[in-house]
Amino acid sequence: SRRRRSGAPASGPRAPLRRRLDTSPVASVKLASGCDRRCSFCAIPSFRGSFVSRRPSDVLNETRWLAEQGVKEVMLVSENNTSYGKDLGDIRLLESLLPELAAVDGIERVRVSYLQPAEMRPGLIDVLTSTDKVVPYFDLSFQHSAPDVLRAMRRFGDTDRFLELLETIRSKAPTAGARSNFIVGFPGETEADFAELERFVTHARLDAIGVFGYSDEDGTEAASYEGKLDQDVVDARLAHLSRLAEELTAQRAEERIGETLEVLVESVDDEDGVIGRAAHQAPETDGQVVLTTAAGTSPDVTPGRMVVAKVVGTEGVDLVAECLFEEAAR
Repeated sequence: SRRRRSGAPASGPRAPLRRRLDTSPVASVKLASGCDRRCSFCAIPSFRGSFVSRRPSDVLNETRWLAEQGVKEVMLVSENNTSYGKDLGDIRLLESLLPELAAVDGIERVRVSYLQPAEMRPGLIDVLTSTDKVVPYFDLSFQHSAPDVLRAMRRFGDTDRFLELLETIRSKAPTAGARSNFIVGFPGETEADFAELERFVTHARLDAIGVFGYSDEDGTEAASYEGKLDQDVVDARLAHLSRLAEELTAQRAEERIGETLEVLVESVDDEDGVIGRAAHQAPETDGQVVLTTAAGTSPDVTPGRMVVAKVVGTEGVDLVAECLFEEAAR
């Protein structure tokens, strides 16, 4: 047989095909790309194309690989996770995939982001609220709650239907996390429409709220709409709803005082102490948990560790919780 001229062996260990760029215990896993919805304010379909689901085997294999690298929580991301599988012939594919992901050795949490309220179905709610290691977390894209504004956005629903959806979720998982984003100042939004949005936000008891002022985006239908609001009106409504959202999410955090949480430790340092997240908190967007320890204790609270803690206080949307060392940690 012919030998390699360099004298190196003909075969040897292959270099890894990929590697992680950080050591965080959390990683995102792409579930799909593109979007088939045609919201009048959004340009995503024009440059990302139609909705295309990844094969379940690819999602599973990536999750297994991440678990081998020390990842404890995977967050499924796409423009619309509730549509997963429809292009593969099974709109309920997410319901069957989630338990498989949760069963991957080493994974402690599976989180699903970006859910469309109009596409939520009883079976998906059941899986999200009853599957071990799948967190009852609902990142619901409400955007508004006034019917006329939602129709102009080419979306569906209203305040009462959205509140019923949240009530259904909490009837199955009382401590479920819920967050959403809203657009204020959409073309044609009246004072009554804005008041209706306030009514929804006030009663929804959301853990995290993002508020954005409308602005034209090139290539969108809404950019050609009449009835554009003056910028000072948009700015005033944005400031008002943002203040209300800050107050309401802080109140929602206070409601959690006394709850016992499973907290994934994410960082430990001398300046910030021990920081983690509970099931109702997504990375970077929904607040965090500041962990404290009882006097005289020295537990293992290294990053990637899952610990049980009781909420004893709040700092805005952030929670302060004391580790319960009589409970098993993993």
